[in-house]
Amino acid sequence: MAAPLSGLTVLDLSRVLSGPYCTMLAADMGARVIKIEHPVQGDDTRAWGPPFIAGESAYFLSINRNKESVAIDFKTARGRDLLDALIAKADVIVENFRPGTLERMELGYADLSRRDPRLIYVSISGFGQTGPRRTEAGYDAVAQAEGGLMSITGTSDGPPVRLGVAVADIASGMFAFQGLLLALIARGTSGRGQLVDVSLLDSVTALLTYQAARQFATGETPVRTGNRHMTIAPYDTFDTADGVLVLAVGNDAQWRKLCAVLGAADLAAGTEFATNAGRVAHYEELRPRLDAHFSRWRLEALVAALKAEGVPCGAVRSIADVTGDPQILARGMVETVMHPTAGAQRVLGIPVKLSDTPGHIHSAPPLLGQHTASVLTGDLGLSEDDVDALARAGVVRRLARLSA
Repeated sequence: MAAPLSGLTVLDLSRVLSGPYCTMLAADMGARVIKIEHPVQGDDTRAWGPPFIAGESAYFLSINRNKESVAIDFKTARGRDLLDALIAKADVIVENFRPGTLERMELGYADLSRRDPRLIYVSISGFGQTGPRRTEAGYDAVAQAEGGLMSITGTSDGPPVRLGVAVADIASGMFAFQGLLLALIARGTSGRGQLVDVSLLDSVTALLTYQAARQFATGETPVRTGNRHMTIAPYDTFDTADGVLVLAVGNDAQWRKLCAVLGAADLAAGTEFATNAGRVAHYEELRPRLDAHFSRWRLEALVAALKAEGVPCGAVRSIADVTGDPQILARGMVETVMHPTAGAQRVLGIPVKLSDTPGHIHSAPPLLGQHTASVLTGDLGLSEDDVDALARAGVVRRLARLSA
């Protein structure tokens, strides 16, 4: 069966991470995504590296599969005409310019929705389309900091730490895709599109969940606690003889199983550690005693013993370990696509598995302007000579014989 978004055309005016991540999710589920890029520099991330693979940025390759690249300078009069013609054929527009930028070009939601009331317009920005900070530029690290996430990430005696991935951008891309889907459902009922307004700051704030609830409930500001959980114990990382264990004991039955595996009668029933509340309250005393037990085990043997008893745990693994893991491979979470110049490229798979209408990774991230000619001729009716003339004038960038 066709993927769930087959037949949907998304015009992607975004760049860097949040918008491209959103449109990649749409493309994976069958939408046709036409990525509009500047003819000279293209998406900013094309220059982000090293590493580069045959001149292509690994960063760019990670989030732009299944898309068509059309390189147009829409600040020129002829380029603007081409963009307007593509907008007329689109169901959805995704953009992550600073608020007001596209409005000044009469490309904002208010202008375009008057032309096509069914248009869904997804805007991702640093601080949102409303509010006193709406015109500020948005950056992932700033959103992590000002959204409170950095204040609770890191060890208690160390500095605030940014997460190892750009979680503000990625979460915003996910929320934007969610908004796109919700707007599609609403359009099916009302017949009208709408504006989807997502900000990096809102997205990070939404991730605070139980940490914000803790502050609401107690008035106390949550602080950095490393890998420790403030309401569950032991829920932390521990050093073994040859690696790092993560332990997630969620109830008292699991705690008793842990104690049995460790041979830790000194920590079991009848002590102040018998209940989760007691373990949380006495964690400073509990932690070194657990450390003493764990240090005598090799990591692989300990993980196997704990899993056999149903105690939630795992090893802290490298990215190389993860991408070679048999479970990850069995789930299709690493796939290979053929790039026109870089050859076979491994990419991460699709995490949402649909039984009847699954998504599909069908094409590698495009070269800059790879699909300019095919889109302008096939969708807008221009001739090859027309495209060549536009390319000579610097309005577009095209690549010959790479438009499939």
